[in-house]
Amino acid sequence: MNFYQKEILRIKSKIYSNQKQLDTVIELRNYIDQHYDSDLNLESLSSARFISKFHLLRTFKRYYGQTPSQYLIDKRIERAKELLKKGTKVTETCYAVGFVSLGSFSS
Repeated sequence: MNFYQKEILRIKSKIYSNQKQLDTVIELRNYIDQHYDSDLNLESLSSARFISKFHLLRTFKRYYGQTPSQYLIDKRIERAKELLKKGTKVTETCYAVGFVSLGSFSS
């Protein structure tokens, strides 16, 4: 195998690896988008994707610039704003978007 063939194989393996990571974090983000109102944490998210929680944390942050937990909170707040604009009561909104207490919702 000559130099160029080796280099092509090296680059292809790197691209495949990065694509696999990208697919994983996209699937995880979609999972959060669909289940934001559930009791999600790093442990449950890593189990859902069959990936180490530390690897998941690093990879998600590398692609999206924030941790899965930060993304989840942002998603919940975004949905809460929509519900509040529609006139949903604060307490109902709090629990509907996945917060476990009014204290965590208001802070």
